[in-house]
Amino acid sequence: MSDKKTNQGESTIRDIKLAPNGRQKIEWVKPHMPVLNALHEQFRRERPFVGKKILMCLHLEAKTAYLALTVKAGGGEVAVVASNPLSTQDDVVAALVESGIRAHAWYGATEREYFEHINQGLNFEPDYIIDDGGDLVATIHTRRRELLGKVKGGAEETTTGVLRLKAMDKDGQLEFPMISVNDARSKYLFDNRYGTGQSVWDAILRTTNLVVAGKTVCIVGYGWCGKGVALRARGLGARVIVTEIDPIKAIEAWMDGHEVMPMQQAASQADYFITVTGNINVINKDHFLLMKDGAILANAGHFDVEISKPDLRELAVSQRVVRPNIEEYVLKSGQKVYLLAEGRLVNLAAGDGHPAEVMDMSFALQALALEYLVKNNDLEPHLHKVPEEIDKRVALMKLESLGVSIDNLTPEQERYLAAWQD
Repeated sequence: MSDKKTNQGESTIRDIKLAPNGRQKIEWVKPHMPVLNALHEQFRRERPFVGKKILMCLHLEAKTAYLALTVKAGGGEVAVVASNPLSTQDDVVAALVESGIRAHAWYGATEREYFEHINQGLNFEPDYIIDDGGDLVATIHTRRRELLGKVKGGAEETTTGVLRLKAMDKDGQLEFPMISVNDARSKYLFDNRYGTGQSVWDAILRTTNLVVAGKTVCIVGYGWCGKGVALRARGLGARVIVTEIDPIKAIEAWMDGHEVMPMQQAASQADYFITVTGNINVINKDHFLLMKDGAILANAGHFDVEISKPDLRELAVSQRVVRPNIEEYVLKSGQKVYLLAEGRLVNLAAGDGHPAEVMDMSFALQALALEYLVKNNDLEPHLHKVPEEIDKRVALMKLESLGVSIDNLTPEQERYLAAWQD
């Protein structure tokens, strides 16, 4: 897929002629993102990003495009690169370039091209970054260290990226402040749970065109994303098995009505396996050998390392694409297993990602986190939480857009909660 590319000014993209279709996609999501719409207008009036260069490494589709356009409306000079080569939508990228945003990305980029694009984006010498998965931060801290004095801070979108940032911070290696947007309640309670739950099954269903009801689904990992995927699997009529390493989450899964067991036991029982752990090789050679003929494997974690593709290739006597985004592996025993979207993030590599109404809150948090960084340029080089006032502001804006009101504490109630004597 990477045999065609065009240079459009300071951008490297597939084809600028695709822009009209990309504009249509962006126009479709805008009415469904009322919180980001409000921030778009606020930023257009206040121009908080004038004179600032912002580089975003995200899944390049319509909703993230609207975030980039919102930051640009605030006066920022914006560039984008992809956080996953199979989630890039070339028409949306073309529309961004047509709108004055630099871009280095195309669908199906090779690993070499993927990192070339990241480096081309970093040649922009950004003041601030928005990352998804941590590749941008990692590249700056390893191969592009000359930029450490230039980058003043950034925000991280997803669980995998936050795990990497926590490790860097713990080791004292994080050299500019990053805000963990993923840990905001207005993000993980909605984006991770409801967004992942719906979009993962949307991608699996459209890719396979197979029934789920009456089958057994194994959810590998019961964090907020796993909770959402399991909830939707139950709603589709499946028997749900959860595998976990955390005893607290395992009890939670059990009390939510799911079966809980080790992967070695679940491997022979499930028809679908969906990984959502952020870890490596959680399904491997030992498990493939136990699987039913026709088992379907999908990953909903950020990187394509959760299902061991090297093990699968080693065990297979043949491999072929049987349908778009479905690879068939025939093992020596004759059993067949099917890997969706090359083991990459299935909801974006084989679908359109989370619903716009959910990403409205997540990208509002990103936009406000970026504004917070610009206004507070003396933050220490650590991983910071989203300030509670921003988290609650996004939730209140979302409620307002839904026409929903809530109560406020009375002065008497505030005094009571603040006093230990009572």
